[in-house]
Amino acid sequence: MIKLGMLLEERYEIIEKIGTGGMSDVYRAKDHKLNRFVAVKVLKQEFSENANFVSKFIVEAQAAAGLMHPNIVNVYDVGEEAGIHYIIMELVEGITLKKYIEKKARLSFKEAVSIAIQVSMGIEAAHNNHIIHRDIKPQNIIISKEGKVKVTDFGIAKAATSNTVTSNVMGSVHYTSPEQARGGYSDEKSDVYSLGITLFEMLTGRVPFDGETTVAIAIKHIQEPMPSPREYISEIPISVEQIVLKCCQKAVDRRYQSMGALIEDLKQALLNPDEDFVQMVDPEESGATRMINANGWIDEYEENHRTRTGQVSSPTGSLKLRTDRIPEELLEKEEEVEAQEGRVERVTTIVMAVIGVLIICMIIFLASKIFGFFDAPGNNSAYTDSNSESNITTESLIETGTISSIEMISVIGEKEQKMVPILRAKGLEVQIYEEESMEYEAGVILACDVEAGTILKEGDVVAITVSTGAGAIEIENVAGKSYEEAKAILEQQGFIVNKSESYTNEVAKGYVISQNPEGGRKVTKGTAVALVVSLGEDKVRVPYVMGMSLDMAKAELTAAGINVGTVEEAFNDTVEAGRVCYQSYPVGSYIEKNVSVNLQISKGAKPSTYYFKGEIAAPTATEAPEYKNGDVVDVSLVTEDGKILLSTSTSTFPISADYSGMVVSKGTVTMTYYYEVVVTPATETTPAVTEKRSKSFTREVTFLEE
Repeated sequence: MIKLGMLLEERYEIIEKIGTGGMSDVYRAKDHKLNRFVAVKVLKQEFSENANFVSKFIVEAQAAAGLMHPNIVNVYDVGEEAGIHYIIMELVEGITLKKYIEKKARLSFKEAVSIAIQVSMGIEAAHNNHIIHRDIKPQNIIISKEGKVKVTDFGIAKAATSNTVTSNVMGSVHYTSPEQARGGYSDEKSDVYSLGITLFEMLTGRVPFDGETTVAIAIKHIQEPMPSPREYISEIPISVEQIVLKCCQKAVDRRYQSMGALIEDLKQALLNPDEDFVQMVDPEESGATRMINANGWIDEYEENHRTRTGQVSSPTGSLKLRTDRIPEELLEKEEEVEAQEGRVERVTTIVMAVIGVLIICMIIFLASKIFGFFDAPGNNSAYTDSNSESNITTESLIETGTISSIEMISVIGEKEQKMVPILRAKGLEVQIYEEESMEYEAGVILACDVEAGTILKEGDVVAITVSTGAGAIEIENVAGKSYEEAKAILEQQGFIVNKSESYTNEVAKGYVISQNPEGGRKVTKGTAVALVVSLGEDKVRVPYVMGMSLDMAKAELTAAGINVGTVEEAFNDTVEAGRVCYQSYPVGSYIEKNVSVNLQISKGAKPSTYYFKGEIAAPTATEAPEYKNGDVVDVSLVTEDGKILLSTSTSTFPISADYSGMVVSKGTVTMTYYYEVVVTPATETTPAVTEKRSKSFTREVTFLEE
């Protein structure tokens, strides 16, 4: 049992409890070895006693520990001591995005988009390392006191979803994708959907789908059309609206296909928010199969959206199953799914008139059986667990629709990369085997266990065997090795090595960052292998800070190892006042570490300016009855906002005037002239007594716009 003051590994001193959730407790700790504070996430006892769960949890935590990115809460270590299983994480002082939204009610579109860009960059880094989050939600996004946005719990959602009692625990159902709600295969595009829902909430202060039960909410994700955020907040720009709607398409092939593509549109939205530049996929051109069920709604079946697996022998004998193309969740659900199949088949024969009654019964049954993972009351920590909502079984969601029949197509002799997406779009699961072949070139399907024309049902498994060509060998994984060692290994295997270089903070100089084809793939000798080799940390990649507040931009640049140089103000017609409108190095460029980047902060749109060019005439008899030509007159010209353009004394008229750059359209000319008045008339013995007096008058002046 964890206690305050205890030492883990004689290194991490537990100081205080800072958060709790359904799966773990989180503590602030002091790392005495590196003299820094860290967060320690400790698994609760009921999970620590489940050996299968712990094993999976450790594997996923170790994978997440390989991620190092400014927008990710980094995992430093994972371990076990005296039955206590824990993860050492970066300690981030701040609040969750969920709390931030609640505090502000809703965010401006520029703030929401800026946060979404940082979240996307963190998720993109994970996707590039083949790690899918599966539980993106505001509760798993932290905003630090410095304004840095960080995503937490990478890899942990996968461990939870594949090892609990039901094998179908989802993250927060308000943010789950349709394919996750069905219990099917989830990939990078599932994170895109969840981020879209999160962006919707930032913009509107509410989630798009809500209901009394988790089942009801999940069905809405599958069935109901996505509402537009502009229905709730009309001033949201059209580009931001389109980005949200594209992220939240039901069909995965109609969403953004990568975080990189989403980031490009988000950046464009900051610069040109009112332009309609988002490219939406035409539903008529989508390859998805559509079905209208008894409830009258159209469901677009994305690839692998039912969870159904089985043991499938290789069509050509005993071969190695290529598990890199099959989600681990599917491979581990065999026994549960076999039990579900009989129930699903019986449900499909039931008369549609009683479906409503069945759904009600099903919800009542689930309500009594749900395993809830809830945060403790009053928990305000930024560190809470994923999977804090109720479980939903695959069966309960499948029973809300019907299963369609699918006619198997001919695939033998066709390219794998062409046919596999087609089969998955039809709703079939695809298992892929590899085999050397003299007859078929690499990448061509040489066998299939299902004949063309066979009638299948959605979710059935089809096994195909793909040719690796003649003399194919498994390429060794050389990522992380020195270039010299990697080159020697690959050339010894008979491959040609092509080298390119890139700066990175994550891989030491001279070591391999990545390879293509990846290690583990079977390819023929003589194939060219592209290696990307690290140039080290001598240079750093300039991040995108346009549209951010100054504090957020400084945090972003500092995290990248870049100094902030001069900060000036400038008018900008497209960037909101107080936001960065210029950075002296373009995003994506590499510069020396600690080089300064100069910034400009927008003062908003440049106001209209005016000019005055003409002559100021002498006082008229009407304005100054006592004035005589040659008298000295005090003349001033002052703008409506108090700026003095002219202040002089003269007896010569007219006065030439040429002024520009005024920010107001009007001004006032004031003239003061002097004259004498006889106070006491002259007498025979005394001269007249006079007194000098003055009078003033004004003229209105209108300036012309420049």
